[in-house]
Amino acid sequence: MNAPDLSANRPRPRMRRALARGHACVILLGLGLLCAAWAQAAPPTQQWFTVLLDGRKTGTFETTRQEDAGKVVSTQTLDLVLERAGSRVALHTSESTTESLAGAPLAFSSTSRLSGTESRIDGRVAGGRVAIVTRSGAQSRPQEMAWPAGALLTEGLRLQALQAGLDAGTHYASLAFQPSGLQVSHITSRVGAAEQVDLPAGTRTLVPIDQDIRLGGTTIHARAWVDAQLTVHKMTLPILGTELTLLACDHACASAPNQPADLLARTLVRAPRPLRPSELAGDLRYTIVLRDAAGAGPLPQTGEQAVQANGQGWRVDVSRHARPGREPPPRAADSQPNDWLQSNAPELRELARRAYGDARDPTARMQRMETFVRGYIVDKSLDVGYASALEVARHPEGDCTEHALLLAALGRAAGIPTRVAYGLAWAPGFAGHQRVFVPHAWTQAWVGDRWRSYDAALDGFDAGHITLAVGDGDPWRFYAGIELLGRLTISRIEVAGLPEPDSQSE
Repeated sequence: MNAPDLSANRPRPRMRRALARGHACVILLGLGLLCAAWAQAAPPTQQWFTVLLDGRKTGTFETTRQEDAGKVVSTQTLDLVLERAGSRVALHTSESTTESLAGAPLAFSSTSRLSGTESRIDGRVAGGRVAIVTRSGAQSRPQEMAWPAGALLTEGLRLQALQAGLDAGTHYASLAFQPSGLQVSHITSRVGAAEQVDLPAGTRTLVPIDQDIRLGGTTIHARAWVDAQLTVHKMTLPILGTELTLLACDHACASAPNQPADLLARTLVRAPRPLRPSELAGDLRYTIVLRDAAGAGPLPQTGEQAVQANGQGWRVDVSRHARPGREPPPRAADSQPNDWLQSNAPELRELARRAYGDARDPTARMQRMETFVRGYIVDKSLDVGYASALEVARHPEGDCTEHALLLAALGRAAGIPTRVAYGLAWAPGFAGHQRVFVPHAWTQAWVGDRWRSYDAALDGFDAGHITLAVGDGDPWRFYAGIELLGRLTISRIEVAGLPEPDSQSE
């Protein structure tokens, strides 16, 4: 299929190369995290699930549980195959927890691999502290943190559920530690009345348990159906405006050929009218409506974006030019290296110096580094998945996330506080769709007295960007923003302070 012409209404010579090859940033690593939250039942030694998205078989989920030497080891492994504009994306995520027979946390590990890029977290719990080693590619970093009071892992959650029982109307609250994100999810569970459930092996009488999972500023509503022993046989949870379903079955069923689902169309947001280049260079007001507002957190205020709640959505004013006073100044963490922005690595420091040259002013440095990253990443590819800044420096390929992470890391290496923004960007045409906003990522830097956006994947930031979430580059931190995709509609776009153009004249 020929790439669509994206330059018709927006003079961006590089935009065609960046977007036409599927420049969409749908990162689904949160799936493994959410599925692990369900592993509170005592499954058989091994249990298989087929994974369906909109009724299409897209993957396999496996759980195991073993008792050995007074310890319980539980493992959940998820493999998915998805499509983005015709490009297949393979996701593998696995979590393993080690606990005492009484459910006390002892150790955990989490591995995620997206299109060949792998990251791993290992932790050991002792004396109320956690010793952690995180690895991304060839890089590893030790750290330590306090164990969150009251947080449980897989076996502890199972024992809590057993104690609560399965009487209809029972409800209880849990604190579930998520190894994949090193954070705690607040889960509220409610037991329903037993019902008949269709499964691949036949119909069974099971008890539904509804769960509200508070994660990353949003609430995800999920449901599991369990038997009297609290073994899960079916799970559902929402994602990108559709439903992910896991059904227990035998290994042959779970490992049957996949029918990858193209989620790209679900993440595109149609514009009510075209946008002129002159409008993108100024201020635009968006009226955003949520089809399902349940659990949605607020949109972020940024230097370029002002948000006002409006019934079932928001009024969002976006300006190409950042304004001071809209956000607090940066935190110390905004200048420090982390597992995804390894700004203290000698390679990245040298690359930053090469990029900004003799520029001394932070604004000039960011502008030069933005241009540098745009040209440095020669292969605009969807096949990378989600690479860290150091991996991109060594292998300059990827889509918007790779551009955003590398620029953010170079900014920190140059002494400039940075962060990564996730949201939507305007495209006149993309993957056969006209007049749409596509999922996107870019960089924000603290220059002077304000946060200002820089977009190395496109030809800079403009009013065609809508920020849904802001993070530190960690793929687990922006689930709240990604979850909005598939649920929101842009009902109106106005030029701020001017009459709205007649769409018939475009």
